[in-house]
Amino acid sequence: MKTILVTGSNGFIGRNLIEGLNKLKGIAIKKFDIDDNISTLKNYLEEADLIFHLAGVNRPEKVEEFEIGNVNLTQTIVDILEKLKKNTPIVFTSSIQATKNNPYGISKKKAEKILYNYSKHNRAKKYIYRLPNVFGKWCRPNYNSVVATFCYNVARGLPISISDPAKKIELVYIDDVIDEFIKLVSREQEDYEKHYYRIKRTFKTTLGELAEKIYQLKDIRKTLIIPDLSDNFMKCLHATYLSYLEENDFSYKLESKIDQRGSLVELLKSNHFGQIFISKSLKGVVRGNHYHNNKVEKFCVLKGKASIKLRHIFKDEVITYQVSDENIEVVDIPPGYTHSIENLTDGELIVLFWANKIFRPQKPDTYFQEV
Repeated sequence: MKTILVTGSNGFIGRNLIEGLNKLKGIAIKKFDIDDNISTLKNYLEEADLIFHLAGVNRPEKVEEFEIGNVNLTQTIVDILEKLKKNTPIVFTSSIQATKNNPYGISKKKAEKILYNYSKHNRAKKYIYRLPNVFGKWCRPNYNSVVATFCYNVARGLPISISDPAKKIELVYIDDVIDEFIKLVSREQEDYEKHYYRIKRTFKTTLGELAEKIYQLKDIRKTLIIPDLSDNFMKCLHATYLSYLEENDFSYKLESKIDQRGSLVELLKSNHFGQIFISKSLKGVVRGNHYHNNKVEKFCVLKGKASIKLRHIFKDEVITYQVSDENIEVVDIPPGYTHSIENLTDGELIVLFWANKIFRPQKPDTYFQEV
């Protein structure tokens, strides 16, 4: 059994780390946070085989709190370990601000120095991570994370403030941080000369670009257009934004286009993967009897039984597929084949469609021709 102490356990990084550690076997987790007393810390340090020192102050009411929260606590941890004659490895979340001459950066730099001396005098391993702005689920909004603040406010229709849209920022995703930290739990090789470590993947953007992307995510409910999620930053930002929705705002209604045939509802659209929509057809209804030149589709019956017919526009032979919800299958619709789908049931036919292009009325690529 390996005992791991996490300071700042109720904080943003701490909560995510504990969630990750809970999935490991043979791990005992000790949690220390601001409301716990030093006697508790001493007991935990005596048991700990590895320390994640995440506790710190970054947005205090008084500037003196930087020294108390970032420097003094680190010194206390080291003093206790040395009295216990322990050289427990310490993982420390510092900041890129440690290279700057501001109260927060100075306090982080001092904490780094304390750990450097601890490592040197006790041959103890230290892992100092100078993190850029960390974003992801469970980060406190309107505090020290611009991503958390923007996501929280935009999700609630509140204004956001951008002092300089062109200001460049570097971000790191919480899951990347936690993945890196989890690897340290089973790390056996030690490099006592190495001081600083980094998370390999970071994202660089500007405040203006960040705000634009978050508003784009909010607008998905209106436009149905999903951004390019092959972009890793957008994928991480999308997950982060959703985590800031109010719990009574997880669902949203879609427009249903109703006519004599039944109804059609568009679900998702993308300039990269096309669009997904669902139709409901009444008994005997036939949809389609048209072809496309470059748009392709997939049909999948979810409820009922249907006859899907296709014919090459320059041939007479009709190809027929009878499909139903009893054996789910997908029928591909190639370009240049006029096609139709008929409801063969007495009840409602529900079909899921995918098209590789978003339907645009001004250029529909849809040409009517009976199968």
